[in-house]
Amino acid sequence: MKLVRFLMKLTNETVTIELKNGTVVHGTISGVDISMNTHLKVVKMTVKGKNPTSLDSLSIRGNNIRYYILPDSLNLDTLLIDDSPKQKVKAGSAAAGGAAAAKGRGRGGRGRGRGRGRP
Repeated sequence: MKLVRFLMKLTNETVTIELKNGTVVHGTISGVDISMNTHLKVVKMTVKGKNPTSLDSLSIRGNNIRYYILPDSLNLDTLLIDDSPKQKVKAGSAAAGGAAAAKGRGRGGRGRGRGRGRP
């Protein structure tokens, strides 16, 4: 399971997030999107070296997150079950070594034809 898919299941959980710039954010997750952008409500944000600030809501861009600190009471076993549907492998696909491997290559497959490398 991808990390972001796990995080998307954490809606309504209270977490602490440390950002790359040292800021610590404590709040309740209202949503996480595919880019790991995290939306929080009832937030306490502590900028490094400053006093904490209370906010109603906050959105954090995913690439600014260093790590999530999850609550100890969180049941990881149930959250880590991969419930996404499996993709079916088609017979004759490139992974199976079938004819589809050469699809879209045009005539001749590899190489660039005659006359390459001549003066």
